[in-house]
Amino acid sequence: MAMDTVEIHARDHDAFLKEVHSFEFWFQSVEGYLNQHPYGVDPAAPIPEIGGAERDALVATLSTYCVGEVAALDGASGMIRFAPNRQAKIFLATQAVDEARHLEVMLHRLAELGVTDAEGEFESRANRNLLAFREKLGEFVEAKDWEASVLAQNVILESMEFAAFHSHMQTADVRTAEMLAGVLKDERRHMGFGENDLGRHLAQAPHARARLQRIKRELDALVLATFEGSQRELGVPASDRLQLGRLYLDTVARLGFAA
Repeated sequence: MAMDTVEIHARDHDAFLKEVHSFEFWFQSVEGYLNQHPYGVDPAAPIPEIGGAERDALVATLSTYCVGEVAALDGASGMIRFAPNRQAKIFLATQAVDEARHLEVMLHRLAELGVTDAEGEFESRANRNLLAFREKLGEFVEAKDWEASVLAQNVILESMEFAAFHSHMQTADVRTAEMLAGVLKDERRHMGFGENDLGRHLAQAPHARARLQRIKRELDALVLATFEGSQRELGVPASDRLQLGRLYLDTVARLGFAA
């Protein structure tokens, strides 16, 4: 029976991995929501007028998001060099393209908000804790530490972005919300890669879990501190800020990495 006539979850494990880590699967996944959506939004969507403190908070938040996308772009592209197999290399190549696009659409949204040099300014406006996270991920990639790199990038960072974007969409202006909705669809695929890759690895080397848990605890602190600062900038009441942290921790736990 031809591969494309079999329901994807009914396939044997090796066939499933070959399919979902392929360039063809990536293209079919993204084409539907990228076609006729330049910079991640319907071109007919109005650009809302946002000013004052609300505009400043959105600029700071999007700047922090840009740091996360740069971290993932640099991470995914660097990990291609030492990925353990061809399928992982192809998946990371598609992820690098996704992250580059995410960065581009967020920089474009910053420009719409009146930031004259979004590329040159976003890092200075971003949350310092996420900059520290990016540095840690870079260290893992530079050391060619596959386990730690996948954990930091495809489990922790992607879960962080999933939680942040999902939460932000609930209150964002329509243009920002549509942009984030498209990005979220990619994040789910990136998280799935991390869950699957580390799950298979830990099944064969369970002793590695203790080390990864130590790394997770270190990175969790940076994630939660980033959330606190970003939520405060967006004007989220203190009583509601814990919800975002819980969403992140629950997401990581569902991927098999509870505290």
